[in-house]
Amino acid sequence: MRILFCSDTFPPQVNGVSVVTALTIRGLQARGWECAVIAPSYPDGAAGTTIVDIRGIDRVDVPSWPLPPYPEIRLCSPIAPSVWAFARRFRPAIVHAATEFVIGRHGRHAARRLGVPFCTSYHTDFAKYTEAYGLPWLRGPVTRWIRAFHADAARTFTPSVPARADLLTLGLRDVEVWGRGVDDEVFHPGRRASGRRAFLGDETTFTFLHVGRLAPEKNVELLLRAFARLEADLPAGRVRMVVAGTGPSLPRLRAMATPGVTFLGTLDRERELPELYAAADAFLFASETETLGLVVLEAMASGLPVVAAPAGGVADHLRHGVNGLAFSPGDETACLAAMRRMLMEPELRAQLRTGARLTAERMSWRAELDRLDASYREVLASAPPTRRAAS
Repeated sequence: MRILFCSDTFPPQVNGVSVVTALTIRGLQARGWECAVIAPSYPDGAAGTTIVDIRGIDRVDVPSWPLPPYPEIRLCSPIAPSVWAFARRFRPAIVHAATEFVIGRHGRHAARRLGVPFCTSYHTDFAKYTEAYGLPWLRGPVTRWIRAFHADAARTFTPSVPARADLLTLGLRDVEVWGRGVDDEVFHPGRRASGRRAFLGDETTFTFLHVGRLAPEKNVELLLRAFARLEADLPAGRVRMVVAGTGPSLPRLRAMATPGVTFLGTLDRERELPELYAAADAFLFASETETLGLVVLEAMASGLPVVAAPAGGVADHLRHGVNGLAFSPGDETACLAAMRRMLMEPELRAQLRTGARLTAERMSWRAELDRLDASYREVLASAPPTRRAAS
């Protein structure tokens, strides 16, 4: 059986959607599916590597250009005859749109013309993004756009219970919680012995870590303000905060950061990032817009206790006092209090490290991919006879 993925982001670009899509393709290939992907073109030497070997994947690149204020995001051509030509030649049994933008719309159009089931992913709560970017008046139109796009899907996959509830509220019907997986072999506490700890500086300094795209919706500013207050109350060199990732907010975050904050930029996900997770002492996360929060699961798999706001998909996994400490979304003082407890209570921290790793071990990609394989087969079995014949 063949499946065609259509995504507006794919490696070498590194983010949660691109990584999950690449992992999905490799996992389905191992389960007997023939997979292809339509994705944006990227310039030679584009930054970022993933934990997935994407060499040899049948792929069509759609011409794209960098979005001026955020060059990591690619704007794709809305007219791409090569997409339809490839889809017609590949003859997929299912078309899956991993994103709702231009290439996702190409996928929806191809599925209609081919008469095969169309599936979608809902990875990102763009309606909430409108407020983070100071455009609350766009929330209504964005919500209607999300509803219209996914209404055509035979099944929509989303990685958290809150995200599924949001889609059901919009009137969508067949929504499955899927994609809450982490590679607990790549991200592992054993990576701590690699020497990355020494690379960070004084090995006795307590290290808070944040990993992710540096953009307004991630609310890294709150973490920096809380860290500055904590740092001011302690002897010099007692704590540090390490930030991995890049994005449009980086210049502003650098400007407001205290001397104890280090920005590392984009790291190799196969080697450097797993080592960095394992070398830290605790993970910080303040975003309220996540449908999953993949970096939170990667941190837990690495044995890191988490200080985070239990909002969106993060709320599915964060257990206060079990694998981390929760603070009320947007509450800087509560975040500071949680960071202080994490620093000052080593017995609690050890308990949370154990709980974090156990949480991740229950969420392996192997089980998630088996479920996805079965779900696709169910979609095909329930498709109208004409679509089954076309497939």
